[in-house]
Amino acid sequence: MPALGVPSTPFTFVVHALGVAVLILVLVWSIYFRGGFAWEATDKSLIFNLHPFLMVLGLVFLGGEAIISYRYLPLRKDVKKLVHLVLHAIALALGIIGIYTAFKNHNETGVANLYSLHSWIGIGVICLYGIQWIYGFLVFFYPKGSPGLRNDSVPWHVIFGLLVYILVVGNATLGFLEKLTFLESSGVEKFGSEAFLVNFTALVTLVFGAFVIFSVISQGPVEEDHSYSEI
Repeated sequence: MPALGVPSTPFTFVVHALGVAVLILVLVWSIYFRGGFAWEATDKSLIFNLHPFLMVLGLVFLGGEAIISYRYLPLRKDVKKLVHLVLHAIALALGIIGIYTAFKNHNETGVANLYSLHSWIGIGVICLYGIQWIYGFLVFFYPKGSPGLRNDSVPWHVIFGLLVYILVVGNATLGFLEKLTFLESSGVEKFGSEAFLVNFTALVTLVFGAFVIFSVISQGPVEEDHSYSEI
C-alpha cells in the first residue's frame, strides 16, 4: 500500500521535467564550461567530462524513470515490467561505462584511482545496482521464482531498490562537490557562473531524486494491479 494517499501523476510529471532539466544543466556545464566530450584526446579532461554526463543520464535519470515506470505508463503490467527491466539495464550499462571513463582519465593523467569517498561509494553503488538487477531478472522475469518467492521478494526488492537509488543520488551530489572543489583549487571562481551552475545542478538532482521517491510512495492508477510483478 502507498504511504501517501495522493495521486502519483503530478509527481511523475515533475520527475520528467526535473530529469530533463538536470540533463540540460550537465550538458551546458560539460560543453560550454568544460569544452565538450571525447573518448580519445590530448586534453584528458574531455574524457572525464563523459563521467558525470553518463552517470547522470544512466543511474540518476534512467534509473529514476525505471523506478516510476509502473506509476505512469498506460500499458499492461507485463509490458511495464519489461520496460522497467530494460531501462534499468541501460542505466547500469551507462553507469559502468561512466565509471570506466573516470578510470581512463585517471590512468592517462597519472591520477590515483579510488582515493575519495565519492569513488568508494560509486563502486559500491554500481555493484549493488547490478545485484538488484540480476535478482529482479531471475526472480521476476526469467526463469522466475515460485509465486511465494516472488510475493515475499517484492517488499525487499522495492526497499532495496529505493535505498540503492538514494545512494545513487547522494553520491552524484558528492561527485559534483568533489569536481567543483578541484576546479576551484585550479582557479575557477568560487562565486562565478560555473560554480553556481554546478551547485544548482546538484540541488536539482537532489530534488529530482526526492520526487522519484514521492512518486513511488504515492497512489498509483486505480487500475494498477499491485501484485508480485511490480518491481
